[in-house]
Amino acid sequence: MKIIIAPAKKMQVDGDSFAPESTPAYLAETNQLLAAMHQLNYAELKTLWHCSDKLAQTNYQSLQQLDLEQGITPALMAFVGIQYQYMAPDLFTTPALDYVKTNLRILSGFYGILRPFDGIVPYRLEMQAPLQVNQHRNLYDFWSDKLYAALATPGEPIINLASQEYAKAIRRYLTPTDHFVDVIFGHLVDGKVKTRATLAKMARGEMVRFMAENNVQTLAELTQFNHLDYHYDAQRSTDHQLVFLH
Repeated sequence: MKIIIAPAKKMQVDGDSFAPESTPAYLAETNQLLAAMHQLNYAELKTLWHCSDKLAQTNYQSLQQLDLEQGITPALMAFVGIQYQYMAPDLFTTPALDYVKTNLRILSGFYGILRPFDGIVPYRLEMQAPLQVNQHRNLYDFWSDKLYAALATPGEPIINLASQEYAKAIRRYLTPTDHFVDVIFGHLVDGKVKTRATLAKMARGEMVRFMAENNVQTLAELTQFNHLDYHYDAQRSTDHQLVFLH
């Protein structure tokens, strides 16, 4: 199976934990995006990034010096948001690392799609950012079906642990033969399932760890996940949506 997750805004350079083992598949496209961003002035970039002046100034300075081949970190170690903290990949066993190398993919507005040990640099560019590149009106248009093409394997389910913003880059190209499975982490509020963003991010990280440590290969095995007091709800689940309630 393939597991998709979103990146994190917070990133780091980590040259000590693991060495990069591969180059991002769409590095040529990333260079095109970098060139497009270099054409924008500070005010335009601040609008693109939708962030504070302090963050915009930091990212603007970094962008001017950005070298895609220097100071690279394996993607799995480069992102340090909540989901990645709860995944704790620096503590993975060798079999767990082998599992994520085979099964896990990280979607990215800047790099498209990443394998865990692709070498990347810190960047700021969300998939929904309104960046126009040549004739492409946004990043979804720019990436087109490339991410889906790199991900989809006939007969292999895709486990969606990504946010809606990133899953959209795959979902729009699904065919009737694809087995795309949304994982919902929710709470019952007045009889309805509601998702709490921070807890869901924590659970997504825990689920990747659970799958890697237990070599999960089937949906039945995945339903055994019970971390952070989440438990599988068979009644609310379907073949294309697994619901875990807190």
